[in-house]
Amino acid sequence: MSASDKSAQQNAAAMEQRITEMAQQSRILESYMNDIMTRQVTISRLLEEARLASTTIQGITSESDAEALMPVGIGVYVKTVVPPVKKILVNLGSGVSVEKSREDALNYIEARIKEYEVALRQFEAQRQEVAMRMEELQEQINHMLMSARKG
Repeated sequence: MSASDKSAQQNAAAMEQRITEMAQQSRILESYMNDIMTRQVTISRLLEEARLASTTIQGITSESDAEALMPVGIGVYVKTVVPPVKKILVNLGSGVSVEKSREDALNYIEARIKEYEVALRQFEAQRQEVAMRMEELQEQINHMLMSARKG
């Protein structure tokens, strides 16, 4: 075996190793992408829930009774009368709830909405960055494969 044949085999082995590493990086990025998208869906649901809560609280007056639908499960509702609302219980997490005025509860919800919107923007930026990196890796892999076929 000549020195040039040996060198060609070493180059081919090195290229194969590099392609394998890049394919592994691509799989890791794909997993990360899936995680980001799952988080985006979760934050979107929380955002929608917060917006609904805000709209509902704004629609309930503090002066008179209001008719509302109360969910009892699996898409079934019962008409109910909500007395004038002066205080609202807000769950802060870890089983801790505090009583807040209607206005303070709305402020709390609006702050959560802003946090969710910021998180969504951050996740979208991360998703775009990962997608761009995945595309670059795929282009590099394709280029290396084409070079290997020509050589």
